[in-house]
Order: sequence, then C-alpha cells, then structure tokens
Amino acid sequence: MDLFENSTANQENQLTPLADRMRPDSLETFVGQKHLAGPGKVLRLVVESSTPSSMIFWGPPGVGKTTLAYIIANEVNAKFFAISAVTAGLADVRKIISQAVINKRNLKQNTVLFIDEIHRFNKAQQDSLLHSVEDGTLILIGATTENPSFEVISPLLSRCRVYQLQTLDEDDIREILEMSLAEDEILRKRNPVIQDRAKDAIIGFADGDARVALNALELCIQLSPDSDDGININIDIVKEALQKKSFRYDKNGENHYDTISAFIKSMRGSDPDAAVYWLARMIQAGEDPLFIARRMLILASEDVGN
Repeated sequence: MDLFENSTANQENQLTPLADRMRPDSLETFVGQKHLAGPGKVLRLVVESSTPSSMIFWGPPGVGKTTLAYIIANEVNAKFFAISAVTAGLADVRKIISQAVINKRNLKQNTVLFIDEIHRFNKAQQDSLLHSVEDGTLILIGATTENPSFEVISPLLSRCRVYQLQTLDEDDIREILEMSLAEDEILRKRNPVIQDRAKDAIIGFADGDARVALNALELCIQLSPDSDDGININIDIVKEALQKKSFRYDKNGENHYDTISAFIKSMRGSDPDAAVYWLARMIQAGEDPLFIARRMLILASEDVGN
C-alpha cells in the first residue's frame, strides 16, 4: 500500500507543471517585486507584523500576484481560499464568507480570499464582498491585469490597498530558471545543462513572465534526448520548442494603450530603434494600421506642428 501511494504521489508530482512546483512559499524565496516585497517594503512589513489588510494586486501575467497572495496567507497562518472570477459566482463567495465567519468566531483564525481576475466580477458579485471586507471577516486579495480604478467598484476599492506589480526583469527570470534547474527534483533527475544562448533565448521569449519562462524550460527539457551525461539544451532545441513568439497584447486592455504610448514616446524622443521595435510589436499582434496612423497624425499635429 505504501509503495502504491508513493508511486501515485510521484506520478501526480510529475503531472504538476514546473511553474506550480516551483511556486515559493515564503518571501525569502520569492523573486521580483523588490519595491513591495524587499526588506523594509510594505508587503514584507505586513507579513512581519502579521497585520494583513485587504488589497488588490495589479500587474501583467506571470509576475507573482497569485504567489504573493499565497505567501501572505501562509506567513500569517490564515485559512486560504482561491477562486477565479471567470468561473466562480455569488454562491461560491457566500459559501466562503460563511466559512470565514466560523473560522473567525470558533478558531480565531483569519481567512484570506484570493480572487483571480477580480475585474471579471460584476457589480453584484463585488457588492457581496463589501460587508465581510469592511468588518474584517475576510481579508480580500484580488488580482487583475486591468486598471482597478476602471474595473473595480469604488466602495470595494476604498476598502482595499492597491499595489502595482511590475514586469520581471531579465535578471529575475534568469534567477528563477537557475533556481528551478538546481532545486526541482524532477528536473534534477535528468541532469539538464542549458547553454547560455539557449537560456538567453528563453529569457527573451518570456518577456518578463515567469510562468512563460518555466513552461518554456520544461518543454525544452521534454524535447531533449537523454544521454549518459544527462541532457544538453542548446539553441536549436529552444527554437524547436518555442516556435513563434506571441506578444502579450490586448486590443481593449492595458497592453494596447501601453504599447502605443511607448511607440509615440519613442518618436517624440527621436529614438528610431525603439520606435521601430514598438511598431513591429503592434503589427505582429494584429493592431489596426489605421489606429497607428491616427496616433501618428496626432503626434505630428501636437508635437511637430508646434
């Protein structure tokens, strides 16, 4: 029976994506967001003082929003519930609130409710959280890729602190990859060695998204043949695994306006290389050329004309 249970556990672990296996459980092993989680910064002080309050994490995908929510709950010994606003409804929220009441009254334990994509909740669903957040029954941690000022109702915003998370830089992604190669048991069994060019290619492909980087690394390892010395990941394997890069771009969201803004600022600052880069990203992502042309006309009118 023990052998069967161990075998089942090993199989389940192998099916778990690398990004989930490498999710840190403390701020000491968390990489990135030093302006929030570094020594003496607000989230570290919150954890050290065990006084968490409701908050909303706003930032691009793969930068640690879910992980930080889990770490905060773990560090302050709170009961942790996680739901997605895409699939959860009012019934799910009410059930968690009822459990939070029991936790607070009988167990003297805080409850953290993490809502991913909180901007997808409608007004009624957000309204259902107000009283529990107000009286401390729930510690709400919401995550959103959209500006919460536009997507989250004002009464709920007033009860939460908003923290903006930044895209991970190349050093952060490099550290995460190297940590995974050194510490993940499943990867270590195959003794992978990744060439510098291949690692740089994965880092560039990730574009600041740790989840993309780890998924790419895992795919490269899966495609690499075993040898007596382990496996060797070179640039050719990376190209085969990753194929064509898909840029993060949402025609109706933050990335749409951030990218066109970067394009205009590059032209305004007389930086042709940067301007061509941002223009290529928009075209590659399928942006309407008329939208780009209109913004260039506005630039010419406001800046060049004056």
